[in-house]
Amino acid sequence: MEYAKHEAKAHARETMRGIWAAALNPFDANLDFDETGLRSNIRHWIDDLGIQGLFIAGKQGEFWSMSLDERKRNMTVAVQECAGKAGTIMSISDQSVDTVLELGRHAQECGADYVVVHAPMLSFCHERDEVLYRYYKYLCDRLDIGIAMWSHPDSGYLMEPETCARIAELPNIMAIKYSVPREMYARLTQMVGDKILVSTSAEDDWLDNIADLGWQLYLCSSPPYLLQTRNDRRMHEYTELAFAGKLEAARRVRDSLNPVRDAIRRTKPGGKPTAHSKFWQELLGQTGGRVRHPMLELTEAEKAATVSAFATCGLRS
Repeated sequence: MEYAKHEAKAHARETMRGIWAAALNPFDANLDFDETGLRSNIRHWIDDLGIQGLFIAGKQGEFWSMSLDERKRNMTVAVQECAGKAGTIMSISDQSVDTVLELGRHAQECGADYVVVHAPMLSFCHERDEVLYRYYKYLCDRLDIGIAMWSHPDSGYLMEPETCARIAELPNIMAIKYSVPREMYARLTQMVGDKILVSTSAEDDWLDNIADLGWQLYLCSSPPYLLQTRNDRRMHEYTELAFAGKLEAARRVRDSLNPVRDAIRRTKPGGKPTAHSKFWQELLGQTGGRVRHPMLELTEAEKAATVSAFATCGLRS
C-alpha cells in the first residue's frame, strides 16, 4: 500500500475525489465469471468515461453469489486494470468475520487502495452501538488497509450517525457509504467534519451534496456508466461544474439527464434490478451478461420495453 495505517484518513482525503462507480460483474451463458468482459468494461469506464475509482465485488457485483476464489480473482483483475489510472475499493463484506479478514488480507496483498465492510446482520440485537464499534475495531486491529463503513437497509437496520461517528475515530476508518435518508447522512457529515469521507449512492442527490454538504466523493453505484457514453459524459460534466462552483450550469446539465433516469426507472421491474442494469449495459455496448441465483432475468417483453425507452431517452452514442 502507498500509505501507513495511521495515514489512511489523510490518504483517502487526497485520493478519493469525484465519481467512483460500483461494478456489475458479468457472468457468461454458463454463469461463469466473465473476466474478459469485466476487463473490457473497466477499460471503457476509465478510459472513455473518466470514472476515477471503482467499488469492486459489492452488492452490484453479486458478491454473495461468488465463491471465495472468485471474489479474490475479481479484486485482482480490477487492480490490474485500474493500476495507475483509477482507484479501487474492494467489498470484503461477509457475515463470517474470518472471511472478511481473509478477503481484506488479499486486498492488501493484491494492491487494492481501500476496502469496504457492510454492517453485519445482527439477529435479536436492538442495542447495537457497542456491538458495531467492537466489530469494526476487531477488523481495524487486524488489517492495515483503509476501511470504509457501509450501512444499508439490507442489514436489517441502519447504523445511527452517533455510532458511525464513534467508529470514525478508529485509525484506519476513512470513509462510509451511507445508504440512509438524507437527514441522517447530513447529520453525520456535520458530526465528523473532515475526519472521514461521507457518501451515498443516490445519484439524484450528488450535486446537492457537493453544494450543500461539501462532499468530494460519489461512492457509488452504477449510474456513472449507465447514464453516460463515450460521447455523452454529462454526469462527469455536471460534477466538475459543481466542484468549480458553477452550480447553475451544473444543475442544467444534471437536469438534462432526467429523460435517461426516467427511462431506466420506468422500465426496471421491481424484482429484477440487476438484470435490468446488465441489459442496459448491453444496449450501451458494454458486457452485461447473466445474473446468478436468486436474481431473476428479464422477460422478452421487459427487454423490448427497455429497448424502446433506451432509443428515445436522449443518450448520445
